[in-house]
Amino acid sequence: MTEQNKIQAMKKFSNIRSLRVTAREMELEDLERILSNLQIVVGERRDEEEDKNAREAEQQEKIQSIAALLKKDNIDIEDLLRVVQNKTKPTKAKRPSRPAKYKYIDLEGNEKTWTGQGRTPTALQQAIDSGANIEDYLV
Repeated sequence: MTEQNKIQAMKKFSNIRSLRVTAREMELEDLERILSNLQIVVGERRDEEEDKNAREAEQQEKIQSIAALLKKDNIDIEDLLRVVQNKTKPTKAKRPSRPAKYKYIDLEGNEKTWTGQGRTPTALQQAIDSGANIEDYLV
């Protein structure tokens, strides 16, 4: 059902006059079947809402009891948050940097080092392309 059709259906069923016009064009048996189905759907939706509200009320009750317990034991909520956040979010250890494996002179004349990982530096690649051996640049 497109958005436009939904809007038209809502207008038709929300307005009592439009509903009466539509009902006059239908058979009574069809109207009773629609009413029965609509009552079932509304009942299911009402049950879903009640369940949702009950779950939310239960959760709020638990939160209130935990808050009362914290207050009774003089535990600051900020301290509790720090403890919980540290345990639930382990920090990723930073790997140590790799030692330099090659030493070369860049295009500007500066001495540089390279670990051998990633893209080969331009100056070093040019030297290799012109016949130099990479082992000549080992640290």
